[in-house]
Amino acid sequence: MKTAFERGIRRVAFGDIFLEDLRAYREKNLAKVDMEAIFPIWKRNTRELARSFVELGFRARAVCVDPRVLDRSFAGRVLNEQFFDDLPAHADPCGENGEFHSFVYDGPIFQKPVQCKTGEVVERDSFVFCDLLAEEEVPT
Repeated sequence: MKTAFERGIRRVAFGDIFLEDLRAYREKNLAKVDMEAIFPIWKRNTRELARSFVELGFRARAVCVDPRVLDRSFAGRVLNEQFFDDLPAHADPCGENGEFHSFVYDGPIFQKPVQCKTGEVVERDSFVFCDLLAEEEVPT
């Protein structure tokens, strides 16, 4: 099996926004294999990014929530305007401080949505997780 480099891949894009240590880590490790890290949304306003995400038609669910920052009811919710309106003022709308992690399952760059539904919500290792379960495709 060929490595990414052997297949001609020289750059890797990341969705990091403002965590300097993570950016440095990614750049350092890719440089070891003569590859470059790019950060297309670096230092962008996260409120604007969240708004654009919804307006562009992307769909995602919160799959992990830090209950020290957000109520456990955020686990499993769709990231839509209501989700962002309900976030406490101190929470970053893109979860950049670890408030939540998400799974994007549809959007304009997808050939078709990832068919999934919410499953069990569990608390483990000081976080609240929402399982996502595969859902059969509806024939078109």
